[in-house]
Amino acid sequence: MSYDLAVWDGERPLDDDQAGSTYDELYERYLESDDVAALPVPRIRAYVEALVERYPDDVARSVWASPPVIEEASGPMVYLLMSYSKAEEVSEYAAALAREHGLVCFDPQGECLRP
Repeated sequence: MSYDLAVWDGERPLDDDQAGSTYDELYERYLESDDVAALPVPRIRAYVEALVERYPDDVARSVWASPPVIEEASGPMVYLLMSYSKAEEVSEYAAALAREHGLVCFDPQGECLRP
């Protein structure tokens, strides 16, 4: 079981509904589509690098449900799948780090922006 977060580079949506629409559009365009295999934009790459510096994504002791994390990034978006047992700690850090990097953090399960 995993807890998921989506982080993207772009303007912060005004509310959860707008964020949900943006999430759906980005997810479909960059992560579901076979047509687009985009390299992560520099801000997403820097974010993932900082994230795995704190929480390494080696398989033996990973908090990630699907390492390596960078493979879940495409274009302006990364989809984070974290082990449920560490989800609270890791998701709080991931959301705070996203803010520091000027990125948007969205909880697709709760359909809400993370502060």
